[in-house]
Amino acid sequence: MKRKIGIVMALSTVALLIEASAQSSGTEKDKAKSAPAAQAQCTQCEPGSVAGPSYVIGADDTLHISVWKEPDLTATLPVRPDGKISMPLLDDVQAAGLTPMQLAAAMTEKLKKYIADPRVTVVVTAMNSQRIFVLGEVLHTGAMPLTPNMTVLQALASAGFTQFANTKGIYILRIMNGKQQKLPFNYKQVVKGEAIDENIVLKPGDTIVVP
Repeated sequence: MKRKIGIVMALSTVALLIEASAQSSGTEKDKAKSAPAAQAQCTQCEPGSVAGPSYVIGADDTLHISVWKEPDLTATLPVRPDGKISMPLLDDVQAAGLTPMQLAAAMTEKLKKYIADPRVTVVVTAMNSQRIFVLGEVLHTGAMPLTPNMTVLQALASAGFTQFANTKGIYILRIMNGKQQKLPFNYKQVVKGEAIDENIVLKPGDTIVVP
């Protein structure tokens, strides 16, 4: 009798192991089936914008243009130095000087000639036009991303000074009305709370020179 009970218990254990194995196999199959679906959803995801809605597009920026249900018209494009992008059907489209929403509206209007109810989305993926330059006796020379309302003092804090920097003779080169202007910046006075008017908000293309 005990032998029969032992056999029954052994068979029950085997059955449980087989069931557990089948469930595990089913789970792996479900995961395998869901993976392509997840990948398909991922391919439809839009890239995130690095700019706010009021951002004004400039040359060298990178844009992701998406037209709903039109994969041939969806692409990531650079803004050319002349401020335009090249799109199928539309050829050259002016992008610089517009916000993403303004560009999307302009493209939507143009595409109505070719597509019924076009829906265009414009996302800024790289703000390459918003740059300033720092030269001279600084630790980090070259181009620097221009953040909103960045001042000269903030840019210099990021660039850092070398031991030979003449902090009294710093100046900013800016193009105004087609002419280059030289704007003085006395670092020592500004950090003391004096000559605050020299700590101007920087504009794209400004060059800070630290002699």
